[in-house]
Amino acid sequence: MWGDAIFLIISFVLLLILIRIFAWKPLMDMMKKREEHIAAEIDNAENARVESAAILEEQRQALKAARVEAHELIDSAKHQGVLEREKIVAAAKEEATRLYNEAKADINSEREKAVAEVRGQVANLSVLIASKVIEKNLNEADQSELVASYIDGLGDTK
Repeated sequence: MWGDAIFLIISFVLLLILIRIFAWKPLMDMMKKREEHIAAEIDNAENARVESAAILEEQRQALKAARVEAHELIDSAKHQGVLEREKIVAAAKEEATRLYNEAKADINSEREKAVAEVRGQVANLSVLIASKVIEKNLNEADQSELVASYIDGLGDTK
């Protein structure tokens, strides 16, 4: 019985030594390599995450800068639009004033022409009426004096 126990113990120890040499060592080497590989993958993933975060922050800054630039462009365009509108309005007012003054001068000129024409017609009619009323022919000096006094009288009734 002791012989069997010693044989079993020696067989067990020998089996342990053989397992350690042929199975345990390669298994532990494989586990060590697997552990190193996983650690390297974790490091790579962490590096990629840090790099992604840096790129994301860079993109956010670029987007922020683009928004600021867009707002500046919009403000500049609005300002240019206001300036252009003011310029156009000023030119239109100037043109309207010029046209108004020209029209006013034309109206005054036409009115003066019309008044002169009416005065001439009134003078002729007045002489005709006066000559018929008086039934005599007036000489040219008397006629001119009569017309002038009549025209002055018309100017006062306005």
